[in-house]
Amino acid sequence: MNNKVLQLNPRDNVLVALQNLSQGDSLTFNQVSYSLASPVHAKHKFAIRDLAPGDPVIMYGVLVGKAVEPIVKGQALTTRNVRHDSAVFQEKSADYRWTPPNVSRWAGKTFRGYHRTDGQVGTRNYWLVVPLVFCENRNISVLKQAFEEELGFAAPQIYRHQVAELARLYKEGKSAEIASTALVNTAPPARSKIFENVDGIRFLMHDGGCGGTREDSNNLCGLIAGYIHHPNVAGATILSLGCQHAQIPILRDELRKRNPQFDKPLVVFEQQQTGSEETMLTEAIRKTFLGLVQANEARRADAPLSHLCVGLKCGGSDGFSGLSANPAIGHTADLLGALGGRTILSEFPELCGVEQELINRCTSKEIADRFIHLMRSYNSRAKAVGSGFEMNPSPGNIRDGLLTDAMKSAGAAKKGGTSPVTGVLDYPEYSSGEGLKLQCTPGNDVECVTAQVGAGANVVLFTTGLGTPTGNPITPVVKLSTNSELAKKMADSIDIDTGSIVSGESTIEKMGEGILDLVIRTASGEVFTRAESKGQSDFIPWKRGVSL
Repeated sequence: MNNKVLQLNPRDNVLVALQNLSQGDSLTFNQVSYSLASPVHAKHKFAIRDLAPGDPVIMYGVLVGKAVEPIVKGQALTTRNVRHDSAVFQEKSADYRWTPPNVSRWAGKTFRGYHRTDGQVGTRNYWLVVPLVFCENRNISVLKQAFEEELGFAAPQIYRHQVAELARLYKEGKSAEIASTALVNTAPPARSKIFENVDGIRFLMHDGGCGGTREDSNNLCGLIAGYIHHPNVAGATILSLGCQHAQIPILRDELRKRNPQFDKPLVVFEQQQTGSEETMLTEAIRKTFLGLVQANEARRADAPLSHLCVGLKCGGSDGFSGLSANPAIGHTADLLGALGGRTILSEFPELCGVEQELINRCTSKEIADRFIHLMRSYNSRAKAVGSGFEMNPSPGNIRDGLLTDAMKSAGAAKKGGTSPVTGVLDYPEYSSGEGLKLQCTPGNDVECVTAQVGAGANVVLFTTGLGTPTGNPITPVVKLSTNSELAKKMADSIDIDTGSIVSGESTIEKMGEGILDLVIRTASGEVFTRAESKGQSDFIPWKRGVSL
C-alpha cells in the first residue's frame, strides 16, 4: 500500500486511515505533517486541525457530524467526541449537467435473457409459489418440500448428511466419537432436473397479510404483484386463506397497475372456499406442474443492455465502503445509464445529508419534490416511534469507522454514481423508463433487496465491508467486498473483491467496467452468484416507519 491515509474531498477536515496507525506516528500528507495524538484504526478518521465543540466535521465534502468535545489535530474521531449532524435541504435550485462516460466498448453488446410478452427481459426463469397471508405458510412449506425434492431443484443436502452421520454414530453406541469425527462437506448427488429451462421454484413465505395495518397488507399485495410481474418470473401459484386483509382482488388490481394486459399463468387457491387442505394442495400441485411445463418452453435470446435493471445496495458497510466498492458500482451505474439501462438506489435513511445533491440531480422539479416529501415523511414516521435516521448505523458499522448516519450516507450515496435522477419510487411501486431511480426503502439488507427486486431489478449489486450472505429468491445478487481481507475470509460469499482500489492497484473506473462485464455474464446465465449457489433466497416485506 503506497499511502497510509486518504482525503476524499479537498473540503474535508479529516483524513481516512488506510491501515492501522499508532499514537505518536508521524506522517505527511499534501506537504502537511501530522503527529497522531491517538491510535487510529484502519477505516477510521482523524482531524487535520483542532476542532472545538460545535465545529462541523466534513467528509466527502459534506457535513457528516459535529464535534461535541475538543478534538486536537491528529486525534481519532470517535462516538464520544463526534455526533451526527447533516446539512438541511431545500427545493431543487439548479439544473444539472452530466457528461456520460464513454461506453463505446459496449456498443452493440447484448445479454441473453428471457423475453416476456410485455417487453421486459429476465435474467432468470422462475415459478413462484406465494401465500397472501402467513396462515398459509405451512401449506407453502409442504409444497416446497414436495416440488424441490422431486423435481431436482433442492440444494445439496450437505448438513442433512452430516446430521445423519452423527445419528449413525449415536445409534451404534459411539457417542464418544461424535466430538472428534470429521464431518465432510459433501452430500449424495441431487436428482437431475426435469425442467431444464426453469431455474427453480421459489416459495416466498412471510409474516404479513393480516393483523397489521391495511397499509401494510395493501403494500404486501403490491410487492407480490411486483414479483409476479417481474421478468425473471414465468408464472405463479397463490395460496389465500380467504378472510385476511390481503385479498385476492387487491392483488389482481396491483397486477393490472403494473401491466393492464397481464397474461402470465396465475394459479389462485382460497382455502376457505376450497374446503379440505388435501383437496387444495393436490389441485395446487397439478396446476403448478402444468405451469412449469409451460415455463420450460422459454429460451434465452439476445437483448440490448438497456433491458438491464440493476439494484444498487450496501450492507454490513465499513469505513472503506465509500472509497472502493460503492463508487465502483456507482461507475457501473453511470455506464448503464449511458447505455439506456435502469438502476435503483434505495435506503433512504442512508441518503441523509446528501439530499441536496440528489435533489439537484433530479430531471424535474416534480421528481425532486417527491423525493423531498418521501424523505421527510419517512423520517417523521421513524421519529414518531422513538427513532430517526441518526440511529441507522449498526454496532458493526460504528466499529469499522462509520460513526454517524451522515458519514455512512455520504459513502452509501456513491452507489448512485453521478447520472441524473430520472424518477422517484414510493414502496412498493414498480420502476419504468431508463436512468437512475431513487426508491423509498429502509437500509435493512433483506427488506431493501426484497423491495428493489419487487420494483424490477433483474440483477442486484450488493457491496459489503463486514460480510453478509444476503440473496434473493428470483434475482441474482452479486456480492462485492470493500476490502481484500473480507474477500479472503468469506470467499464463499464474495463474487468481486474491490480492495485493490484501496491498495492503489486498481481504479474506480477500471473496477466499475469489470463489474459491468460480470453483470452481463450473470444476466446471460453464464455465471451464477455465490448467493445463488448457496441457495440464499431471503424475502422480507417492509412494514413502513419501523425499520431503518
